[in-house]
Amino acid sequence: MSQTQIPWVREFEMVLGWHEVRDHARLSKWLKSDGKTLGDPTQLPWCGDAMDTALELALPDEPRPGDLGKNPYWALNWSWLGKECRPCFGAIAAFKRPTGGHVGVLVGQTKTHYLVLGGNQGDSVSRVLIDKERCRALRWPSTFANPNIPLPAVDAAGKPVSVNEA
Repeated sequence: MSQTQIPWVREFEMVLGWHEVRDHARLSKWLKSDGKTLGDPTQLPWCGDAMDTALELALPDEPRPGDLGKNPYWALNWSWLGKECRPCFGAIAAFKRPTGGHVGVLVGQTKTHYLVLGGNQGDSVSRVLIDKERCRALRWPSTFANPNIPLPAVDAAGKPVSVNEA
């Protein structure tokens, strides 16, 4: 299985670069395309909404257990998803930040940072580096077999490092 066969990664790749202001109409439409949404991405932290949309479109039968089922928009609730996994391409990662959390998908790494694909990163769907120390959970959906694709090493030069995705 190749990296392009991870369905929620494909969903994010289709909207990569969309910005909450410049692309407001089409981003809002995409966030609503799973049948629900947190609301206006210019006014609310929408990383959980983006993760929920990408996963719902990719795996509509994936259960949302525990607190994730009650509120998929709270990033740290993604710690309830599926099964715990090791760092691998496509793993869904929940990160701690000063006033809450952040959720995205692992797509690469350096020695000290994960390269994360997700929403509300620089107000857009983007790839940013996030310190590995901030990671609180790595999860894999229960309805999709984990091929355990190793995380590719990335060159950090010129890549944004995120410290607070608010």
